[in-house]
Amino acid sequence: MHHIDFVREEVDVAVRHGDGNWSGLDAVRLCTEQLFPVCSPKLMSGRNRINQPSDLLKSSLLHLDDSKAWSQWFDAAGVAEPETSHGLVLNRASMLIDAAVDGQGVALARTTLAAWDLINGRLARPFDLSLRLSKTYWIVCPKATSMKPKIKTFRDWLLAEAADDTRRLRKILVRNHNNQLASATRR
Repeated sequence: MHHIDFVREEVDVAVRHGDGNWSGLDAVRLCTEQLFPVCSPKLMSGRNRINQPSDLLKSSLLHLDDSKAWSQWFDAAGVAEPETSHGLVLNRASMLIDAAVDGQGVALARTTLAAWDLINGRLARPFDLSLRLSKTYWIVCPKATSMKPKIKTFRDWLLAEAADDTRRLRKILVRNHNNQLASATRR
């Protein structure tokens, strides 16, 4: 919740969320962030399954603080004037993810916060559509120490781990997209 003070604290490297512009720091983008709907896989099947973006309006929408993000997503999906004020409002992203995993509704989640649950099948993405976010996670350290071997080694490892997660998420997205196409063909 606070930025590390590299001068006063005994920390070599940190991960920050923001735009990547911090004076005196070397910042390397860890990942890109997108915002997209996620839900329990149980909501993807059965009589009330989610087939198109407007179907989400029949589900409980899970909100982080307010419904602005949902309005933006529905606008991008071409759903005219959706009523997005229904559903739970939570003030922590982790609570939002947990509620979606538990089947309490559909949440708009950021890539990094939903990745583990998507990779492990606890969450599903009903649609490919996502909103690109301007702020993301960055690996930061003082410019003066950025090329130290221990920092470079750690940064390279962290970037490789993030790239592996990105590959695994892409595979899930492709598989979901193919399943949606097959389902639409059968209708």
